[in-house]
Amino acid sequence: MITVENLSKRYGSTTAVHDVSFTVEPGSITGFLGPNGAGKSTTLRMLTGLTPPTSGTATIAGKRYTDLPNPGRVVGVMLDAAAQHPGRTGRETLQLNASLLGVPKSRVEEMLAAVGLTGAAKRRVGQYSLGMRQRLGIAGALLGDPAVLILDEPANGMDPEGIRWMRGLLQDFAARGGTVILSSHLLGEVQATVDRLVVIGGGRIVANGSLEELLAGSGTLVRGLDPSGLHQALTVAGLQPEPLASGSFRVDATAEQVGRAAAAHGQILLELRESDGAGLEELFFQLTTPAAAAA
Repeated sequence: MITVENLSKRYGSTTAVHDVSFTVEPGSITGFLGPNGAGKSTTLRMLTGLTPPTSGTATIAGKRYTDLPNPGRVVGVMLDAAAQHPGRTGRETLQLNASLLGVPKSRVEEMLAAVGLTGAAKRRVGQYSLGMRQRLGIAGALLGDPAVLILDEPANGMDPEGIRWMRGLLQDFAARGGTVILSSHLLGEVQATVDRLVVIGGGRIVANGSLEELLAGSGTLVRGLDPSGLHQALTVAGLQPEPLASGSFRVDATAEQVGRAAAAHGQILLELRESDGAGLEELFFQLTTPAAAAA
């Protein structure tokens, strides 16, 4: 289990991550999403002990990553597939990792087969395609037979067959009780793979819940020229506007009811439509557009 509580990171006067909290339960795959610069990578680096937090805690199986006696036997990590030494072969890379983790050499051959690299095991990593390096990185993450996987952009450079293979591998891992958190900009693939979402924008968590709940949608989406005035108009009318990071509001009412409430207070609307259960891409932009940070 992964537990992140009130995690923050400041660099001088800049706050990269602000009071972030979420959990990732065993038996689940959680997508960790956010635009570039949102604090996603910084959070993952704090979770894996690469960046010390300014405040808050991040634990895996109840302990900080740096306090785990042999971290690779508990959590498999791949944050940058390109970080592998280009002069070593794929097999040598995994053999070195196996010696550090204290796992038998037979595990190396098992993992090479599992990720489809047995035929390329003698080739130097510098000759691998990006997709092959991703497979090797996943093999390294799985080498210690961990209960937790933390993967940053694992599908980058993979062809459709490779992406489908990775999806099946992660879903099988979770089905056996494993805990997975993955970051990706391939939103369609995230939607097909994960069962929970944590979305970060401007260093803050802007959504956290099951994929089904977050994509369900209901009521009406409305956006006005004056967000605070629109919020007040809807509240006075007895409606309960739910602010979205895009600057819009989701309201559990019909479009007519919302429109009449806005008109009664002279609010100029820029958008008014029924929410019909948007896809992940639309939800992502609703939650993380620059207007959201200013709202």
